[in-house]
Amino acid sequence: MRKTDHKQEAILTALGEAVHQRRLNLGISQQELADQSELHRTYISDIERGARNLTVSTLGRIATALDVSPSKLFRQAEERVLGDRRERRR
Repeated sequence: MRKTDHKQEAILTALGEAVHQRRLNLGISQQELADQSELHRTYISDIERGARNLTVSTLGRIATALDVSPSKLFRQAEERVLGDRRERRR
């Protein structure tokens, strides 16, 4: 696997975790998030697992449904990725 592939995978996984955590904090199901963002529930599941390379517009729809800015979700993902890298260096 190329280094850039690993970085892409890490950020998608971290972004999915940020979406998942926000959804849990709001106490809504994947189906409710899917309905509010007009996406399919399995697509939400794929995003939360980091298995989808979502578009900016899709992230915007999800962020709106989660009542959070897309940039905040990205920041949380970035913090996870950077935190994981720091842990591996120790």
